[in-house]
Amino acid sequence: MAYDHHSVETKWQSRWHEARLHRTPTDPGKPKFYALDMFPYPSGAGLHVGHCEGYTATDIITRWKRMQGWSVLHPMGWDAFGLPAENYAIKHGVHPRVTTQQAIASFRRQIDAVGFAYDWDREVNTTDPAYVKWTQWIFLKLFERDLAYEGVAAINWCPVDKTGLANEEVSQGRCERCGAVVERKDMRQWLLRITRYADRLLEDLAEVDWPESTLAMQRNWIGRSVGAEVVFHTASPVTGRELRVFTTRPDTLYGATYMVLSPEHPLVSELTTPEQCAAVEAYQAAARHKSDLERTDLAKEKTGVFTGATATNPVNGRAIPIWIADYVLSTYGTGAIMAVPAHDERDFAFATKFGLPVVRVVMPPDARTLDPDECFTDDGVAINSGPLDGKPTAEAKRAVLHDLESRALAKPTVSYRLRDWVFSRQRYWGEPIPLIHCPQDGVVAVPEDELPVRLPNVERYVPTGTGESPLAAIDAWVNVPCPKCGLPAKRETNTMPQWAGSCWYYLRYLDPKNGVQAFDPALAAKWLPVDLYVGGAEHAVLHLLYARFWHKVLYDMALVESKEPFKKLRHQGTVLAHSYQDAMGRYHELADVELDKAGSARLEATGEALKVTVEKMAKSKMNGVNPEDVIRDYGADVLRLYEMFMGEFELPKPWDPRAIEGLNRFVKRVWRLVEEWDAAKAPAGDPHETLRHKTIKRVTTDLERMQFNTVVAAMMEYVNALMEGGVSSATREDLVTLVKLVGPYAPHLGDEAWERLGEKGFLLEAAWPTWNDALTLDATVTLAVQVDGKVRGTVELPRDASEAAARAAALALPNVTKHLEGRKVVKLIYKPARIIGIVTAPA
Repeated sequence: MAYDHHSVETKWQSRWHEARLHRTPTDPGKPKFYALDMFPYPSGAGLHVGHCEGYTATDIITRWKRMQGWSVLHPMGWDAFGLPAENYAIKHGVHPRVTTQQAIASFRRQIDAVGFAYDWDREVNTTDPAYVKWTQWIFLKLFERDLAYEGVAAINWCPVDKTGLANEEVSQGRCERCGAVVERKDMRQWLLRITRYADRLLEDLAEVDWPESTLAMQRNWIGRSVGAEVVFHTASPVTGRELRVFTTRPDTLYGATYMVLSPEHPLVSELTTPEQCAAVEAYQAAARHKSDLERTDLAKEKTGVFTGATATNPVNGRAIPIWIADYVLSTYGTGAIMAVPAHDERDFAFATKFGLPVVRVVMPPDARTLDPDECFTDDGVAINSGPLDGKPTAEAKRAVLHDLESRALAKPTVSYRLRDWVFSRQRYWGEPIPLIHCPQDGVVAVPEDELPVRLPNVERYVPTGTGESPLAAIDAWVNVPCPKCGLPAKRETNTMPQWAGSCWYYLRYLDPKNGVQAFDPALAAKWLPVDLYVGGAEHAVLHLLYARFWHKVLYDMALVESKEPFKKLRHQGTVLAHSYQDAMGRYHELADVELDKAGSARLEATGEALKVTVEKMAKSKMNGVNPEDVIRDYGADVLRLYEMFMGEFELPKPWDPRAIEGLNRFVKRVWRLVEEWDAAKAPAGDPHETLRHKTIKRVTTDLERMQFNTVVAAMMEYVNALMEGGVSSATREDLVTLVKLVGPYAPHLGDEAWERLGEKGFLLEAAWPTWNDALTLDATVTLAVQVDGKVRGTVELPRDASEAAARAAALALPNVTKHLEGRKVVKLIYKPARIIGIVTAPA
């Protein structure tokens, strides 16, 4: 009987649902495993196969863990507040709640079609009033602990969307969503004092198993630097004004040949000479259209303008020019830097471009001569530095600081790149901030028994364009009595950023129906930390940083016991979309194109060369492949297998629909093995016993390492061996093992094959196969033979070969004999099944 994926997948998805197979026990009881996917924003575009990659990985791991006897929590929900739904609502007159619910229904249908084992009883939606209530409650706890405050902050302002944007939402000076030129604008904002937790956010990274690149990004964003604040004084055209700079290298002050201020520095207008005024103002205007990330990109070309002013270097009294440049931020350090181009790559590039002096004040400790265009940034020995000459860097730092401190021109300090979190947005579709502004009592918290503060249910709204939220124009919602004094007051009209709901959703999954608490601390103690968190590397900084910050506040409130929320983090590699463009600018489908190993492409019909473009699949690029198309043609199990077989999980890989057919053949071969098996024709004995045990071990070991592609390869090799020559030589034990191994990858096929073999219940409830180590060892092994530490050949020996046999085999190798000429063997090191080492001396 041919394998019909349509009927098989419908059948088993229905049975899983009826049995509530994926429901998680409230109390783990057994050893627990909490697997978490970064929950999606439910856009109208739906899922693409890039989403499915990460979801498939966690699904495989959780199914495997359940078969190993773990109590597994694997939930899913929706990060549903956000700009796209609001912009769509404004354009089409449809309330964002309506479009959000439609998108969620579409996402849920697609997710179920792939056969993911989510516990839908724990589904959360960040826009659900029952969820918003507790997001607002956590905000009030931050407010009570003086971690939320009102201030004025310069933000990235989109004049089209009429809202503030995060730095990551700005690209090349334009709004990432609508393309409008972004402006810098001072606005009233709510901020969270994440900087109070800077040291803990840095130190506790030692407790997690995350990719090193992500750890580095977290450390760099926090940016802790130990150094000194040094005072320069302006010399002209205004004298005596203080300019404070932070530096980690005060020993290089003698090499400071110019200063740079941020374009927003409050002294710029005062210091700029009339001749430079127009150039400075034009530069300031241009800087207002750039995000902080763009301004500080080390790869970008350096730009700047001379103000016409000078300052006095405090160590040698020399006048140095004052420039402005957008790579200096007013929000980092003091908004001013001393530039030492001989010993800082960025300063060197700037000085080279604008012809500014370069003075070397540190030489390498080995006194080697530096190239004229070489920038030496390491520690060394002071030169051209007056009284510091000859001192190593650490001693020179102490000496110059002692001198400057005695003259009140410096003090030791620690600086952070991390800034307080601008937490408010001037939008409608977000959680209302639960605060009330009273003319008598100031800012007053909404009483907890009045939470959630709900968004007003209005049919239409548009941004005010003044910087205020659309909520500010809805008088019936804004005007309320003060909870303290009863006088007329006004609600806070800014809403929370989309990050708010994602800061704690992993906690709500533990207790999603709790109406009296955000979550039960006892359940948090049992389930946390999350054992495996999987999501895109694009969230490597802000989401993870913000969630860790909130978690630490909850830790201080004794609501959670773990210092960190996510123990192990992995990022799925980007799924890339290919497009092929010919000389006429026409695009071609992948099926029409022949690829070579280098990724170059030619039209199959004409051999015409094509331009190859590889880019990330994304909703915004409209290049995503709908998983439902693959499921229709091949089935969910083939989709899942292909997602994992494309390449290493954490590396980028291209989507090639032609390669899917190979996984389709694999599924059919597995089914054929099971469907055609006949006990009467099964081989005598156990011919595949060794291979079976090796395969179990290899699959299990590689799953532990999340090497999903090599697991598929191992299962393919096993199937090939069982069907060598096109005839099955499998025993029942071979097939039972195969089905168990395949099951987490292809669960529909797994349960259908399990039933076909006459087994009871669901495959997910069966025990994972184990192996006998003795049966996984090869009878012979290949050993490297080293002569004086260098490999000179290999020998194949029985695993239990004696030292005498190993010596004889090694010395018989021609290349070993060659390297022993004129020398004598003084020692032979034999490590069975590993290596043979020969140590020699002159004869």
